[in-house]
Amino acid sequence: MAATDGHLGRFLPSAGWFQRLIARDAFQNRLSRLPFARRIARREGAEIFDLLQGFVAAQVLTALVELDLLDRLLEGPMTGEQAARLSSVPTERMSRLLNAGVALGLLKRTKARRYALTMRGAVVPGVPGLQEMIRHNLVLYRDLADPVALLRGDADTEMRRFWPYVFGQSGDVPDAVAERYSSLMADSQALVAEDTVRAVGTLNARVWLDVGGGAGAFLSRVLREDARIEAILFDLPGVMPSAETFLTRAGLRSRVRLQPGNFREDPLPDGADVISLVRVLYDHSDDTVRDLLARVFAALPRGGRLVISEPMSGGERPDPACDVYFAFYTMAMGSGTLRAQTRIAAMCGEAGFADIRMPRPVRSYVTSVVQCTKPRR
Repeated sequence: MAATDGHLGRFLPSAGWFQRLIARDAFQNRLSRLPFARRIARREGAEIFDLLQGFVAAQVLTALVELDLLDRLLEGPMTGEQAARLSSVPTERMSRLLNAGVALGLLKRTKARRYALTMRGAVVPGVPGLQEMIRHNLVLYRDLADPVALLRGDADTEMRRFWPYVFGQSGDVPDAVAERYSSLMADSQALVAEDTVRAVGTLNARVWLDVGGGAGAFLSRVLREDARIEAILFDLPGVMPSAETFLTRAGLRSRVRLQPGNFREDPLPDGADVISLVRVLYDHSDDTVRDLLARVFAALPRGGRLVISEPMSGGERPDPACDVYFAFYTMAMGSGTLRAQTRIAAMCGEAGFADIRMPRPVRSYVTSVVQCTKPRR
């Protein structure tokens, strides 16, 4: 059907005409006879297949981690038979796994017919917490078994049960669950802390309050950056033992006041001139976020700073990592949502903050940052 905009409307095709044309079998057959079109068709087909096999590729990575093969290969190359024997997996099936690892660029075959780690493969055991996050993804994969049910809100997700603290159930969270949450966050926090400090520095802070600070992995990075800073860690009571242990081992316990509490119910500690919310907002609904931002604003002195660090949507230009992985992860959690830097900045402005800054992320799949200031008057 032609468009109807002015005199040219009779000659202009309607929106989507080209996509509908491409989807026709007859058009595809004609294209396949043209050399340049064959290349385009092959490329697009290969990229669609990459999407299709994405889950299988992720499961290959998971199997390599679960069988401790990447850690073992750090010690040196091994044959398929050796890997099979160590993993109690039949040799022929182990061969398929190792060859899949080669195809994905995680492994390589040596001239001596042994398997060794590539640089990409060595990163997996080398990055703190990465293997634990890969294991944790099994929970998300089970929740994504029926993606339509998840989208419609019909799924009783396992992820929701994994993170009960999100719903403010501070009194109902068993110590074991709090410990699991705290350990996973501590393991995965190193890169987040590195990119956040690189983006904003330490802001000449005197006292830094980390709300939802977990075991203290983020604060430990801040404290190592500037020996003059004192800190307050605020989180659920069940998290405090993990924080005590982690900070003591890091040699930083004397510089941190541990303050148990639930930000939904309890006042935030005062006395800090910088407050951080690291991987906090995307766990919660807009109403909860607005309430928390108001509490932060009230707790800060004039001129005090707020730092928000978490994965964020690309907004008008969807991000290939965040708008796929983290968008569905927060959906599976049942209450969270992925927000763009601009949306978070707007919510900070509504809470009264000014001088709102949105530094370009170093690695968007790790974290993005919004920084703002409580006006001096």
